[in-house]
Formats: sequence, structure tokens, C-alpha cells
Amino acid sequence: MAQRVEHHPLEAAFSALIDHGLDGAGEALRILVNEASKIERARFLNARPHERTCERTDYANGFKSKTVMTRVGEQTFEVPQVRGGGFYPSALDKGTRTERALNVALAEMYVQGVSTRKVITVLQALLGPEVAISSTQVSRAAEQLDAGLAAWRERPLGETPYVLLDARYERIREGGRIIDCAVLVATGITADGKRRVLGVSVAFSEAEVHWRSFLESLVQRGLHGVKFIVSDDHAGLKAARRAVLPSVPWQRCQFHLQQNAQAYVARLDQRKPVAQRIRAIFNAPDKAEAERLLRQAIGIWAKEAPKLAAWAEENLPMGFAVFELPAAHRVRMRTTNGLERINRELKRRTRVASIFPNAASCLRLVSALLAECDEDWMSGKIYLTMEA
Repeated sequence: MAQRVEHHPLEAAFSALIDHGLDGAGEALRILVNEASKIERARFLNARPHERTCERTDYANGFKSKTVMTRVGEQTFEVPQVRGGGFYPSALDKGTRTERALNVALAEMYVQGVSTRKVITVLQALLGPEVAISSTQVSRAAEQLDAGLAAWRERPLGETPYVLLDARYERIREGGRIIDCAVLVATGITADGKRRVLGVSVAFSEAEVHWRSFLESLVQRGLHGVKFIVSDDHAGLKAARRAVLPSVPWQRCQFHLQQNAQAYVARLDQRKPVAQRIRAIFNAPDKAEAERLLRQAIGIWAKEAPKLAAWAEENLPMGFAVFELPAAHRVRMRTTNGLERINRELKRRTRVASIFPNAASCLRLVSALLAECDEDWMSGKIYLTMEA
């Protein structure tokens, strides 16, 4: 009968290095970690394998495979088990912490707008070309952010005199189709004059039901003391605002009004003069002067551009609510430009994804970016002096 020869684990690890050089480092690590885990289990049990002793605390129960991302690539280790549970090798526990750190790095690169392809390239440069990182792993790492982001979206709100509302669209896969989903965003100026991101939601459209649900969620979280709302002229938003925040003065964004007016100017050479006249109306020192300039403009446009005159008479007064605010607040509260800058930053980051696999992934990325913006605002200077 042939005698069975047992090779010491150190010899096997040395052989891997001798035979394959640094390419065998992964195999050497696997052998050493497996052996260290067995020794640690024996100490935990107070007994070596097959040893009969009254000091034994439990019994070995085989092994369970676990794949871990290490500095020398993915390695599959044999994790020793015990019948009663409660044991886990410290070497792999530290490896798990390294894996968590790697996942955090993956998530951070994802949030910062780095494409999945570039994330894989960076990690392979750090850990070696044999490291296989898939887009699924990047997505799973990003999912670890969900709990913290959900807590941020549901945090309590307080007194917020000024509220700005806007929406933008992202492409999302839903039910096997690619659709445009609305990303609803609310920012505000709090009672202490600081800017804050109040909330965000991903909805299938800007219909009243979605805006209403979003505004109701803000109120339920404690939003109160709203004295002024700024937004563009969305029909769904207008109806929802009247239902949830009735009698709060509303300011239609003056910038969007100027842009909309150009659609009623037929001659190209008249676009600049029309824009200048509208700007002069909005820059008036008070509401009475703005109304006088508007009547004057309507009288001129009635002959040259009757459609523009009719549109201006109905729509431009929606941009006059800001005249009721203190003069020092008017410049910043007459448009949604502050929110538009946020939307441009969102677009810069989200265009890397191009098409989101689902609404949850879109909400995750947008929430992370807005939370980052909100933190900067909290630690920044006062945006408006709110004292009368």
C-alpha cells in the first residue's frame, strides 16, 4: 500500500512562487490564508483536528467557499465552519473590510460621474490586469449607498420661506422600453438664509398626481412657513401647488418667460429689441412701473406683432410677484437660475450613464449628487439675509 505524503502548506506556497514567480502570489496567498484559518479554528475549538479532549468547545463542520477581491485579484478561499457558529477567520474578516473599502471606492467613482468602463480601467491599473470587475459589481457597490441616501431624502425639514421647483428628464428602461422619466427637484432658502436641497423624486411625468405627491411628501417631512414659490409654468405643477400650498404667492421664472417670448417674434431682427424691452420691464424699480412699461410695450407690439402682444398681456404679469419681496431678495428670487445650475451639473454627471437600467438607479445617482450639493450649501455662506 502506497504511503500518503502530506505536503506542508508553506512548501506549497513556496512552490507556487518558485514555479510562477509573482504570478503565483495569488495562489500562495490562498494557501496561506486557508492554513491560517484552519489553525485559528483549532484554537477556537480548543482542539486539533480529530483530537479527543475534554477542553473541546465545539466541533468542526467542513468548509464553505468565499470569493474575495484582494490586492492580487479575486481569490476563492475555504472558510472553516463550526457546528455552533460564531466563528469567522480574522484574516478574511480584514479582507472583507478591504472589500467594503473597495466597494465604497467603486460607488464614489460612480457618483462622481466616472463611466463603468473607466472604473474597470482604474481598478485594473491598481490591482492588476487579471482583476475582473463587471458593470454589475459597480452597480451593486453603488446600491450600498441606498440606505444613507434614503435617510437623507426623508430627513425632517423646517421653516423655509422661499421654495424653488423644477424638473428635468432622464432616459430609463422600464418594462423592456426606454422612456423619459421626470426628475422633480425642490430647493429652498431657510429662515436663517441658507440654501438647502429640500427633496427629489423620480416620476413617470410632470402630471399633477406626481407633483402633488412630491409636494405633500415635503409638507409631511415638516416643510412650513412657505411665503414664496418660484417655478416655470408646468400645468401639473400649477395644479399641485394650488392644492398643497394654496394662497402662497407664485413667481413664474422671468428667464423662461423671456425665452418663451421669442416663439412669438416672427422677424429675426426684432428678437433682440423684444428681449431688451422685456428685460427693462422686469428690471423696473417697482410693480407699478413694470405694469406701465408692459402697457407701453403691448401698445407697440399690437401693430407689429399682435400674437406677441396677446401673449405678453396674459403671461408677463406672472413674473411680477417678485416685486412684493424686499429689494435685496428680488434678483435671486425672480428666476429658477440657481436650480438650473444644479440641473446642468446633474446632466454633466448623468450623461455618462446615458440610459439608466431602472428608476432606482437614476434616483440613487441624482440623490447622491444633490446630497453633496446640500452639504456644500450647509457649510457655505448665508445666501440671503432674511431679517426685514
